[in-house]
This record gives sequence, C-alpha cells and structure tokens, in this order.
Amino acid sequence: MAFDYKKEYREFYLPPKKPGIIDIPEMNYIAVRGKGNPNEPEGEYKAAMSMLYGIAFTIKMSYKGSHQIDGYFSYVVPPLEGLWWQENIQGIDYAHKETFQWIAMIRLPEFVTKEEFDWAIQEATAKKKTDFSKVEYFTYKEGTCVQCMHIGSYDSEPSTIGMMEDYAANQGYMPDFESGRFHHEIYLSDPRRTAAEKLRTVIRQPVRSAPAPE
Repeated sequence: MAFDYKKEYREFYLPPKKPGIIDIPEMNYIAVRGKGNPNEPEGEYKAAMSMLYGIAFTIKMSYKGSHQIDGYFSYVVPPLEGLWWQENIQGIDYAHKETFQWIAMIRLPEFVTKEEFDWAIQEATAKKKTDFSKVEYFTYKEGTCVQCMHIGSYDSEPSTIGMMEDYAANQGYMPDFESGRFHHEIYLSDPRRTAAEKLRTVIRQPVRSAPAPE
C-alpha cells in the first residue's frame, strides 16, 4: 500500500476543528514563489500549479524509468500547501488579494535529495518541453504554531483565524510573523469538485511565548 503522509502524520494534516498548539519540524518541498490574486484565471498561481505537479509526478513515477532513486518507496503525492504574506501586514488581509505574496509547495518524500530534485527538473523539462526554472527545492522549519482545521470557503477563514488567535493568547502565545515565518495553509479538498462550504483547509499561524505581564 502506498505511503500516505496525511494518514501517517495526522497531527500535521488532519487536526481537529478546535485550535491546538503544535511544533512543526523541518521539511523539504517542491516550491514556486509568486505574487498576486490566486483566483486570476491566467495569473502566476495557476502557472505555479502546473509546474509543481509536473515535478511532483515526475518524481512519483520515476520508478517506471531507467533512473532509480535510492530509497524510493510508493507514496501518495502530499497535498498542496501555501505560505502567504503581504508587505507591511501582520497576518493576512483577505480584502486585498492582489497584494498577496506566496510560496506554493508540495512536500517531498525523505528520499528526495537536492540531487534527485535537480534530476527531476531536467527530466520534466526535457519530456514536457516546459520551463521549470522557477521551481525550487525549499526547506522550511516552521516551528511552534497554532493550528486548526477550517471547514468552508477560503473567504470565511478570518473567523477561524480569530478563534485561533484567541486560543493562542489564552495559552500564553502571541503571533510571530518575524524572521521568515508566514501564514500557512494546507489544501485537503479540490475546489473544482467540492462545494465551498465543505472545503477542508488546515490553517497554521506562527506563534511564540508571550512575555509575562509586568
């Protein structure tokens, strides 16, 4: 049976609908950076999806070709994820999606080294006749976060985030968007096939211990 990261690491991918504090270890990703509204039909985000999945499935299907990756095991491609931010804003302003900056990404299995990633870029470029130069091998150590499963449309996320922030504060934590830490989403539903009110999205916000009151 194929290894499924969602099932094997339920604490990261299938949290409850009530917020919790979690420490996320370092992970490696296929990633594409961009900016702008992700809903634009011909925008950067849509192009990023094609690039991400092109590399993800080149790696997944590599066992069928002549290039054998050391340590390869059968696995389900992990879900799409995204880091989101806007200049001079703490958190996310959903009213101005045109100012979004983002890193779209898919987790890499542990056996994929930088060298194997580079092979996949070359292989996909040659076979698909597509420019994959924007795709990068991205390592991210997320650290301590408040996390929650959001059920519903992406535009209704602020209510869930508010609940998460209240929970974190009650637990002695405060938001921490410094030093390359970002609002993080993991998309468990396909919006093309799922009603907006049933979409499942893991939401994470970086936090740190709040100073003790004087």
